[in-house]
Amino acid sequence: MKDRQGKIRKSKQFHNGRFRNTYPMRPIGGPSMKLFGEFFFGGKKRNPSRPLPVENPVDKWSSQPVSGLRVTTFGHSTVLIEIDGARILTDPVFSDYAAPFPLPGRKRFHPVPAQISSLPKIDAIIQSHDHYDHLSRWSWKKIAKLGIPVITSLGVGARLEKFGVDPLLITEIDWWESHEIPGTGVTLTAAPAQHFSGRSLTDRNLTLWSSWGITGPRNRVFFSGDTGLTDELEEIGKRLGPFDLVMLEIGASNPAWADIHLGPVNAMRAFEMLGGGVLLPIHWGTFDLALHRWKEPVETLLSLKKPADSQIITPPFGRPVEPSLVAEPTRWWEPID
Repeated sequence: MKDRQGKIRKSKQFHNGRFRNTYPMRPIGGPSMKLFGEFFFGGKKRNPSRPLPVENPVDKWSSQPVSGLRVTTFGHSTVLIEIDGARILTDPVFSDYAAPFPLPGRKRFHPVPAQISSLPKIDAIIQSHDHYDHLSRWSWKKIAKLGIPVITSLGVGARLEKFGVDPLLITEIDWWESHEIPGTGVTLTAAPAQHFSGRSLTDRNLTLWSSWGITGPRNRVFFSGDTGLTDELEEIGKRLGPFDLVMLEIGASNPAWADIHLGPVNAMRAFEMLGGGVLLPIHWGTFDLALHRWKEPVETLLSLKKPADSQIITPPFGRPVEPSLVAEPTRWWEPID
C-alpha cells in the first residue's frame, strides 16, 4: 500500500516512531528470572491430561443461522463469525504452535476443528495485531492462496505481504475507522485496545493493535483482540453497541501483565462496561502461554457474579452456536484434569 506510512504518521496513536496506548501504563518489561523459570519449567497442570475434544463443524455450516448470528470457535482467538449473511474469520491460527518455532511442551492442546481447506467461503478476515499467537506465518502462507480480503490494524499489512497476501486485498485502518465488506451490509470498525505489538526484540510497537466492532443490519458483535482494562471500553459500548455478542480474552493472564491482558476478573468488568449481553470467552484452552492451570480462566469467570440480564456461553471447540439460542454455559472441560 503506497499510503501505508502516510496513514501511520497521521495516526493519533503514533508518536516518536512508535504506536502507543491512549493512557500511560506501567512499562512492559521482560519477565523476571522467577517468572522465566516458572514459564518454561514449572506448572505441569498447565497442560490438560489429554487432548481436548473438538467437534467437526463443516456440515453444520451448510445451513443458515435462524437468528442471523452464529459463531464457531477454533481455539484461542480464532473464531468464524456468521453475521447477517457474511462470514468473518478472526486472527486465524491453524498451526500447532503459537511461536516462531516449535517449543517443547507448548503444542496446541487440541486438534484444529477444521482445516483451512475445509472452510466455507469467507468474506473477510480480521487480523487484530501481529503477535505470534494471533498472526501465524504458517497459517497465512496457506490462507494467502485463497484470495480473502483482510482488514487489519495500521502497519500489520506489511507483515501479511511478506507471508504472500496480495496487497490489493489488505485494508489497514486506524482506531474508529470503519470498512464495509462489499455486498454484505456488514461494517468492521477498529476500536481502541490497551496492548502492544512486535514479533522480535527490535520492533516493539511499530504496528498498531485494535479491538473490533462488527456491525450488521440485524446483529452487532465485539471482538477484543488482546487488551487490558481501559476506560475506552465504555466509549466502545456507547459508540458501537449494544452488542448481541461480546468476545473477550480471558486466558494467558498474570498480575505481571495485567495492564495488557484482561484475565477473567477484568473480563467481567469489561463486559459490563461494554453493556453486557452475551459473553463468549476466548484466548484460553488452546496454548500454554501463562502460569495458570489450563482451565482456570473459564472456571474463575463462571464463578464470578454476573448481571442478571447477561449470560456466558462456552461451546466446545468446533461447535457452531447461535448465541441468542444458548441458555447456559456448556462445561465440557470439567472431566479433564
